[in-house]
Amino acid sequence: MTILEQYLAKTRGSASLASAAPDVLPGGVVTDTRIFDPYGIYVNRAEGVRKWDVDGNEYLDFFGGHGANLLGHCPPAVVKAAQDALARGVQFAANQPLEIDLAREIIRLVPSAERVRFTGSGTEATLLAIRLARAATGRRKIVRFASHYHGWHDHAASGYAGEFDGSPAPGVLSAIADETVLLPPGDENALADAVARFGGDIAAFLIEPVGTHFGVVPLNPYFLHKIEAAAKNTGSLFILDEVLSGFRVAPGGAQSIYGLAPDLTTLAKILCGGLPGGAVAGRADILDLLSADPARRGGKTKVLHQGTFTGNPVSMAAGLAMLAELQRINACDRVNALGELARRRLNETARSENLPFHFYGAFSIFHVLFTETPCADMTYKDYLPRPQPLTNRLRMALNLLGVDVNTRCSGLLSAAHEEADIETLCAALIEAGKMLEAENLLPR
Repeated sequence: MTILEQYLAKTRGSASLASAAPDVLPGGVVTDTRIFDPYGIYVNRAEGVRKWDVDGNEYLDFFGGHGANLLGHCPPAVVKAAQDALARGVQFAANQPLEIDLAREIIRLVPSAERVRFTGSGTEATLLAIRLARAATGRRKIVRFASHYHGWHDHAASGYAGEFDGSPAPGVLSAIADETVLLPPGDENALADAVARFGGDIAAFLIEPVGTHFGVVPLNPYFLHKIEAAAKNTGSLFILDEVLSGFRVAPGGAQSIYGLAPDLTTLAKILCGGLPGGAVAGRADILDLLSADPARRGGKTKVLHQGTFTGNPVSMAAGLAMLAELQRINACDRVNALGELARRRLNETARSENLPFHFYGAFSIFHVLFTETPCADMTYKDYLPRPQPLTNRLRMALNLLGVDVNTRCSGLLSAAHEEADIETLCAALIEAGKMLEAENLLPR
């Protein structure tokens, strides 16, 4: 049987749900990141580093809840905090103490944070940060970097998965795309040219500190300091998107490791214990533009921001428990060490089995290139393609072997993983390689 035939036979319950889903869900999914041909597994339970689909199949999970599961699935301290909060009520339509407590903890941990405004998601956080930057500076343009992901709103959609020429993504107005200066990541000459051409009209520079989607396209930290300097020299704001890196690379985020002082930082995922929620943290004078007190705004017009589920008490409780637990067990150090071990062992396995794979990344993630030796002069466009059907069948084969990675075949480590789980992953890679070889899918 082929890999596909085995997958179809083993996931009949998922297949049944997938066949019904397009009648009520566009494309059969609730987010583009779950698109998988012919369908992705349907999961109904998870605990620690394991999850189980509707057919009862068990998977060792390296998908990582899109980066939110730093402590694995259902960490007891976070579950208890959320359950206790849920029992007290989920929507008070009123201020509640936990939002102050979590904001204080963010300010204590994140070096640049002086004020915090919660949002409903990471997408909302970057949208609010852009609005604040334009209000604070009175300028229009946002400098972004091609392939970097800042959510799905109109000001971030173009230039992420396509439209690298700066044209608008489908459904996005040309007038919005025109106010984005889209640059190749890591290109100092392009950065200098943008500063020379648009410096006086740049409201902010926005970037992911570890690179595209936590390093799919690697980024030299030196370039972050160039951006920080460019923002300072042009009177613009430096916005660091730490939605993925915040509380994962270190309790203080990537900025604490790289010695950065962003004006605004966006946070989500781990922030609320894996529950919905996000935040913008940063300079008091900028975030106080949201204040109803004219004196705190320095005479500027108030920036609008609402949200029925902003500061949800269950999310706040889960976030407080998450931040306390990750510090208690030194989770960031643990997952970073596991990530380094995983990349090393995966590459050793690929070499020993003569598999044309190269694993790379930083901190707690691994990405794969389908080559034995990456070129030294690769551009961001060289890192982005994931050849099909190879990528699809590799993930599918790993699923058959009881391992789940994301649709790029990248994986995130959690503090619940053990070294033995990495060895299980490597063993699965060997078997998956044999399955791919049998179908003549491996590049040689």
